[in-house]
This record gives sequence, C-alpha cells and structure tokens, in this order.
Amino acid sequence: MPSARPATTRPQRVLLVGGGHAHVEVLRRFALRPDPQVTLTLVSPEPSMCYSGMLPGLVAGHYSPQDTHIGLAPLALWAGARYVADAVANLDLYAKTAQLASGEYLAFDLLSLDVGADPDLRVPGAQALALPVKPVSGFLLGWARLQAEALTGGVRAIAVVGGGAGGVEMLLAMHHRLATIMRAETPRFALVTDQPALMPQFPPIVRARFGRVLVERGAVLHLASGVTAVEPGTLVVTHGRRIAVDRIVWATGAAPAAWPAASGLACDGRGFVLIDDTLRSTSHPFVFATGDCAAQLDHPRPKAGVFAVRQGPPLAANLRRAAHGLALKRHVPQRHALALVSTGDRHAIAVRGPFVAEGDWVWRWKDRIDRAFMAKYALPEVPDAKEAKTG
Repeated sequence: MPSARPATTRPQRVLLVGGGHAHVEVLRRFALRPDPQVTLTLVSPEPSMCYSGMLPGLVAGHYSPQDTHIGLAPLALWAGARYVADAVANLDLYAKTAQLASGEYLAFDLLSLDVGADPDLRVPGAQALALPVKPVSGFLLGWARLQAEALTGGVRAIAVVGGGAGGVEMLLAMHHRLATIMRAETPRFALVTDQPALMPQFPPIVRARFGRVLVERGAVLHLASGVTAVEPGTLVVTHGRRIAVDRIVWATGAAPAAWPAASGLACDGRGFVLIDDTLRSTSHPFVFATGDCAAQLDHPRPKAGVFAVRQGPPLAANLRRAAHGLALKRHVPQRHALALVSTGDRHAIAVRGPFVAEGDWVWRWKDRIDRAFMAKYALPEVPDAKEAKTG
C-alpha cells in the first residue's frame, strides 16, 4: 500500500484495547500482511476470547473450551504484536496515553476499543447475588460451581433474568446440560423479563415457538416482571411480587464501562462510544471503537456478535489506512443479520428478516458456520505462548 507519510516517519503505535471479535480479526489480518508502518499492542485482562456464537453450545456440553476459545497471546505473537495482560482504567486523550489497572501507562497514536459490555447489574443486590453471563471467564467458573452444587442437591430452582435471545438461549443451554446429567432431578427453571413478550426484536412466530419450547422444558415464564431487587434466595419483581430461587443468572441488556465516557469521548445517552461509518469516534479522529462498547451514529444496530464480527475487516483496513494517512472507508452494517438461535439440544431456529426456518439441520448449519469462523484462527506453527511479547 502506498504511504502518504514520509518514509522517515516512525511507525504508528496502534493500541488495541480489548480482545473482542473485531480485534482478533485485526490481529489476524496484520499477521497475514505485516506492516512496518504499524506497531501493535493488545491489552486484555482475559487470556482468550470465547466466540459468542458457540458459548451456548459450550454451556450445553456440545463443545469443549478448546473448540470455542481463541488464545490472545499466541494470536498477538503471530501478528508481531505485544500482548499486555491488563485492563485499561483511564484514558488521557490529550497526551494519548492509557493508564492500566496495574498503574502502567501506554502511549499510542491510534486507539481502538473493543471491550464489549457487561449485563446491567445496577439493580440492588444483583452484583453480589447474581451470576452475570459476562465476562465469560467468570461466568464459566460460576457455571461449573452451579453444576457441582446441583449434582449434590443444593440447587433446585434457577432463574435467568433477561428475556432477549441471549437469556432464552442460555436458559435452554443450561437446562439441556443439567437434564443430560441429572435426568429427573433437573432443577426447575424460570425466565424473568421486564418485557411483555420474549425476544421482542424477533418476529411473533419465533417468539411463540421459543415460548413453547421453554414451557415444554418446564420453565416458568415471568413476563412484564422487571426485577427491582435481588435478595438471598429471592427475586423481587414488579408490584413487590417475590420469586423464590436458589441461583440467579443475569443476562439483561448491556451496560458500558464508565471510563470511555469519563475520558471525554463522545458517547450516547447510555454511555456507548459514538462512532461514524468509518468506525471512528465522532469526537476524536484517532480513536476507533467496535462491538458492544460502540454505537454507530447513523446506523444503530442491536448488541450482537454478528455485527462485531463483520466490523473486524473494515476496522483492520481503516487502522492500516489511518496509520498511512490515507482516507478511510465506510462500513454500513447489514440491516437484517442472520440469527441462528439454538434450543439447547442440537436443534436451532434461523431468522433473517421475514425468513424463518427450524430443524436439526439448522443446528448443523450453525455448527459449520461457527467452526469455519474458529478455523480462521487456527495458527500456523508459532513459538509457545509463553515466549510472546507480554507486558
């Protein structure tokens, strides 16, 4: 690529914050096509990225962690990047430095944020008593403990808070796993949502089908039941009604980290970083953001992994172009993304706009798509991850 910068200019320092779906693709593309004009640093507290499309299958027992996780240190090594196992705590956008939780400061010329978003735990008691589905590493540890407790009879009722596709799919995955290993002793499940209907972004026929599946699995649906407080063994919902539970899994709408807005980056009313159609911050042209932590100003889309995955290639291209002082290219997300939602077992429903299909064959289709995605990150022979340039 011809460079618009003088040949004597030092390489541009690109800091990738977060090991999300878009950033792993940035690393892959720079590994396949190295660029002497760019030095990459990846900061992530998580040593691996769990592909969100396969998380329900992992919970259900259809996949192993090796099937579903991408190691960040080996991927960074392949790309010639430095990997720092830490989290960003503050940004100084004037000095162009990021302060890490450890106290270290990292300087950058270009900054890209792909830190995701976590379930909103602002309900009193939720943070202490509920198991959030993100970060994934913490959820998987909690899920392992929950299974062990269920096997010893310590868990008889589980509530999933959140009636979107993520909450429904997670409940069905957990139920399938526990029913497989516990049979008639499987704990009871409840789904609790503040919405009057399940999965409000999906067509009525899909909502009705998943409602029937949940009921067939013995789940009790609490619709229009916003959680107002979490107490030991109890969910308090709308109008003071109380639901007795032993364990609570929190899968509500996403909440952003506080530090991007605190740094002065333009954010929407909820705190998500506002970006234009080049995936660049609307307030700071040297900052990019993708995935669940971002909100595309002119083309808002749901917080879903399919959109984050699609942002990877244009983000990689625009970081490269920005490092060379070239004009950026627009990325307009598709209006109707294909959703493949599993029912816990090896069965799934496909939805794209008005198109709906269901069957075991849909699950096999989804499985092929997911495995093909992961195969892209099967690294060539590289030195052991311990030899990676970690900081």
